[in-house]
Amino acid sequence: MFKNRLDAARQLAKALKAYQGQHPLVLAIPRGAVPMALVLARQLHGQMDVVLVHKLRAPWMPEVAIGAIDEYGDTCLAEHAQDLGADSHYIQKETAIQLKTLQQRRRQYTAIRPPISPTHRTVIVVDDGLATGATMLAALKTLRQHKPARLVCAVPVASAQALEHVKPWADELVCLLVPENFQGVGQFYEDFQPVEDAAVLQMLRSAPPLKP
Repeated sequence: MFKNRLDAARQLAKALKAYQGQHPLVLAIPRGAVPMALVLARQLHGQMDVVLVHKLRAPWMPEVAIGAIDEYGDTCLAEHAQDLGADSHYIQKETAIQLKTLQQRRRQYTAIRPPISPTHRTVIVVDDGLATGATMLAALKTLRQHKPARLVCAVPVASAQALEHVKPWADELVCLLVPENFQGVGQFYEDFQPVEDAAVLQMLRSAPPLKP
């Protein structure tokens, strides 16, 4: 159990101590992981940015992921998507909604600071937890196209199934807790309040500088 996201990030920083001094690029999956990435970047003496991906929501169950999409429109669909009632028409509509959200976020974030290239960098992708792993999978896939020197997936907690899904796309997996009775990420936090857009923008402003 973690007190909150900051507590989880501090514990992750200890597990990632080997990267201290390598000036890693810590990429958060917005919005929940942004405060965590800021802590990690400071602890590891690296840089912090975001990787823009978003889950695709199941019909009538928005908390359940049927896949994920990145800011370029590339999607990763889960095998169970159709079982949850997501036909091609629904997926097309949901994809358009989430892509619009990501594009809006990119405009907001770029107005504060330009995105940092992951090419030839040690990249640590952080999220506050993995339930299905769909969003992390989309993040790792899109980052692979940019040829990072090393790609690390770092999360405080995850289901065993989610870790299996993302494992082939990461050079290293760092996960502090893999519980048998996994029902949801928030189950393992005392405080799991949502991170608002305004807070994300403020954290991007206070992130470590773009240059080493």
